[in-house]
Amino acid sequence: MKKFLGTLLWICCCSVALFAEGNMLEKLKQIPQVSGIQELKVDSFEEYYQFWFEQPVDHNDPSKGTFKQKVLLGHKKQDAPVVAELEGYNIWTQQAGELTKLFNANQLTVEHRFFDESVPAGGIPWEYLTIRQAATDHHEIIQAIKTHLYPRSKWISTGISKGGQTTIFHRYFYPEDVDVSVPYVAPLNLEYIDPRLESFLEKLGANRLSLTDVMTGGSTQRDCRWSIRDFQNLCFKNLDKLTPMLEEFAQDNGYTYQRVGGVERALKLIILEYPFAFWQWGNSCDEIPEPDTQDMNLVFDYLIRISTPDFFEDKYIVKMQPFFYAALTEIGMYAYNPKPFKKYFKGEKVIDFSFTMPDGVEKKPFNAKQMQAINKWLQTDAKNILLIYGGKDPWYATAVDPKGNWNCRRYVAGDLDHKCRIKDFDPVSKEDLIETLKGWLKVKK
Repeated sequence: MKKFLGTLLWICCCSVALFAEGNMLEKLKQIPQVSGIQELKVDSFEEYYQFWFEQPVDHNDPSKGTFKQKVLLGHKKQDAPVVAELEGYNIWTQQAGELTKLFNANQLTVEHRFFDESVPAGGIPWEYLTIRQAATDHHEIIQAIKTHLYPRSKWISTGISKGGQTTIFHRYFYPEDVDVSVPYVAPLNLEYIDPRLESFLEKLGANRLSLTDVMTGGSTQRDCRWSIRDFQNLCFKNLDKLTPMLEEFAQDNGYTYQRVGGVERALKLIILEYPFAFWQWGNSCDEIPEPDTQDMNLVFDYLIRISTPDFFEDKYIVKMQPFFYAALTEIGMYAYNPKPFKKYFKGEKVIDFSFTMPDGVEKKPFNAKQMQAINKWLQTDAKNILLIYGGKDPWYATAVDPKGNWNCRRYVAGDLDHKCRIKDFDPVSKEDLIETLKGWLKVKK
């Protein structure tokens, strides 16, 4: 009997321990808002689940209905850190991110409200697509997962580009949800059209003369700024040849351009977008066609490789309207200056992205005060925020400037673009920023 009781006690203890330390599926099932759990197999995780988290459409008035938000959870170890990947758009990968690998962490990935599959059944109620509503989505999910699955873990929030903005906004409204935040390449635009973007683009690619250059009459190296401008002029001068090429390309790919005003207008916007796209994705100045190039097939192929035609295509605009709506109402955007090419634009002075607004939705005034308040918070009261930027990324023009706030640190890789990550830094900077993160997380060095 004693042996039997001892065996029974051992089995019970093991069962309790199993439930306490593992069995993520059972713990997820205990969360009232969670449904539709699917177990997946993803490399580098012991367990992996996709599920739906029910959210109010309006967190201020739950009677206005709910929607289900797509969430992924990759589990490695009970007490390991949890990295919350806050997407600014849809979920684009199930794989472990850079910080998850760096800290051998668990990973929670959240699709942004009203993107892709995380949309209310009746369509998007645009007035509730705000940064505060989204931040509250993330707060509810993080608190539920923290309470039921990882109460003893350190938490890191992170995101890339608009996901980086989302990370900042969540931390602003709910500063205690996580221990550390790492926004990658996240702009903080302080106006609807932040003038710093155009100013920054005008300076990118300028040759810096060395003392030898000065003494010998200057460098013979082509200035990339003017190579870009020359290429744009080459394209505008050949609109009559390039427009039929875009028409054929559009037919082959099922593209339409009604929202922007037709194929020729789309081509003009593609040419205006070219400098921003060129620098954002780290292209080489050596590949720019010469200004006297006669081969329009070469010119067209190069142009659409850098400045992709789908950016102004009707279906793409509709798909990305949650981004454009947010940009036009709360988070800001750049605009195009057509003045250097004024003869092609009939007196237009500024071309913004108002053509992307959802049909029948009136653009509300841009809330600049909100961005300015967030900027002030980052420079004064924000804690344990580490910002990553590439110095040649146009979005670095409106990067967060922490000023004297040592608890909010910015690392910039001068020669890198929008793809800049921690792994891309020089060894000294990389070691310093990793040690900073470890110090904030209070993990063993």
